Amino acid sequence: MAISHNDNLVTLYKESEKPGKWEPTTTLNKHELRVTGIDWAPKTNRIVTCSADRNAFVWDLQPDGTWNQVLVLLRINRAATCVKWSPEENKFAVGSGARLISVCYFEQEHDWWVAKNIKKPIRSTITTVDWHPNNVLLAAGSSGFKVRVFSGYIKDIEDKPSETPWGAKMPFAKVLAEFNTSENGGGWVHSVSFSADGNKLAWVAHNSSISVADATKENAVFNFKTKFLPFLSCIWIAPNTILAAGHGCAPLIFHQDEESGEITYVNMLEQSKAAEKTSKFKARDLFQSQDLKGKSDSADTVLKTTHQNQIPGIQIQEGDKSSAQVVSTIASDGLLVSWNLGNLESLMNGLTL
Repeated sequence: MAISHNDNLVTLYKESEKPGKWEPTTTLNKHELRVTGIDWAPKTNRIVTCSADRNAFVWDLQPDGTWNQVLVLLRINRAATCVKWSPEENKFAVGSGARLISVCYFEQEHDWWVAKNIKKPIRSTITTVDWHPNNVLLAAGSSGFKVRVFSGYIKDIEDKPSETPWGAKMPFAKVLAEFNTSENGGGWVHSVSFSADGNKLAWVAHNSSISVADATKENAVFNFKTKFLPFLSCIWIAPNTILAAGHGCAPLIFHQDEESGEITYVNMLEQSKAAEKTSKFKARDLFQSQDLKGKSDSADTVLKTTHQNQIPGIQIQEGDKSSAQVVSTIASDGLLVSWNLGNLESLMNGLTL
């Protein structure tokens, strides 16, 4: 595992001989400010990191077990916010506060990674990115209430892409779709995720909504405004199933009907709905306790969930977006938790609200 503990270091851990125990092996120390994004390429075994110091590095594993960093020429004047390898792992995208997306690829002649920037029509900080399965299209969400699908086609390193439901012609930086979250109440876009076949795009915004755009239905958008706290992350775990998490401190399962497109909440990933109702923090009860007793009961703030703080990230650990078997979540409580989705079918058969 590669983890940054909210600082400028990236620590690599490996599983020890003791079950459930992990031990640090290496520290990647090159960034000067807080690391904001990490992505590990499984095929090429390379790690890319980005930071608030406006830099990004690609880390290659050497034969002696050390990690060597390779320079990335981002040329941005604001903090980098997120990074994601493409499916073929021959390029990656970096979002930033510079109101642009840097699509980076390796330049063999100079032995470094160079960037081509997507600028128009971005007018705000890029908060999240995700690649289409075809290795060309790139989805991005921003703090300007926008979700866009761009072309990240780099003709120097890849063949001309074939036609998709999102469009036919894909010159670099072309906008193939744009969606405005302010039409449904607004809010920063915190996470975007292409489906396994690439025909659908899901995103979550700070107005507690989850939305799906379907390219096969003329980019029709299906929105579900939930009663939960805002989500910070989402990912497809099956063709019509999305896992989302955020300030509610527990992963939630959502299902989209194949015909109508309607999105419904299915279940929590770890506990019953009865437990969910009793685990909500009530500010009124806390202040009443302080007023009557002169102190608060610490038990009032202990959630009946595994995570005790917001969940900003979800990753598929085993499987893929068409059939995920194990997912992992990271939270601001300092925990990384792996979830076995073997009982997903039983959860999906639960009561739908």
